[in-house]
Amino acid sequence: MAKKKQPQPHQHRPSAKPAEDAPATLKDLLSSDVLGKLKAQSDALKAEEHKRKEAVRREAEEKRQAEQKRLENDFAHLLEKSDPNWKKYK
Repeated sequence: MAKKKQPQPHQHRPSAKPAEDAPATLKDLLSSDVLGKLKAQSDALKAEEHKRKEAVRREAEEKRQAEQKRLENDFAHLLEKSDPNWKKYK
C-alpha cells in the first residue's frame, strides 16, 4: 500500500503593496481644514442629539413623578393598592 502525501500547509506571504498603488480615500482627498470643519460639525450634531435625548428623558421623568404624586392623593387609587385583609390592622 502506498502512503498518501499529506498536503503541506501553505505559507501566505503578505504582499506588500506600495501606498501609492492604494486607491485614494476621501480623507486623503480633502484638505485638513475641511476635514476639521466636518469633524467639528459632527461633534456639534452629536452634542445636540445628546441634549435632545436628555431633555426628552427628563421630561418623561417629570411626567412620571407628577402622575405618581397625583395618584398618591387619589383615594380610589390608594384603596385599590391597599391590602384587602383589613382584619390584621385591628
